[in-house]
Amino acid sequence: MYQLNLPHFEIKIANRNDKTYVFDVLRKKYVVLTPEEWVRQHFVHFIMEHKGYPAALLINEVELTIGSKKLRCDSLLYNKSGGPRMIIEYKAPYIPITKKVFDQIYAYNLILKADYLVISNGIQNIVCRVDYDNNKYVFLKDIPDYSNL
Repeated sequence: MYQLNLPHFEIKIANRNDKTYVFDVLRKKYVVLTPEEWVRQHFVHFIMEHKGYPAALLINEVELTIGSKKLRCDSLLYNKSGGPRMIIEYKAPYIPITKKVFDQIYAYNLILKADYLVISNGIQNIVCRVDYDNNKYVFLKDIPDYSNL
């Protein structure tokens, strides 16, 4: 598919009815393999296997509602109390991470009030910590280890 700036893992692929599927370890089922899904699966394995994020606190495809509008958050990390800790938004590798993409995750955070926002297209990862006390974003150089959140 695409060469990403994320570690390789043993990916499970299946072909059915002329479509390619990938096994989603969090949803525990095969889902259609799109460029964005390729990034999601690599990123989720990266944060679980290399950054220590527990699978039990991660969920993919979280539905949100703003008024009558339904949105879908790509991945969400919860804290141990069940509150949102980190929102993760994925884009296909050929989609640049722009202000418009950041505005999308910002809209999700108006509802969720997470501590961290992450955007990845598999090539570039942008992560920031939300400083609610000073009403600003603090951009980090790397995805933090789970133990440092």
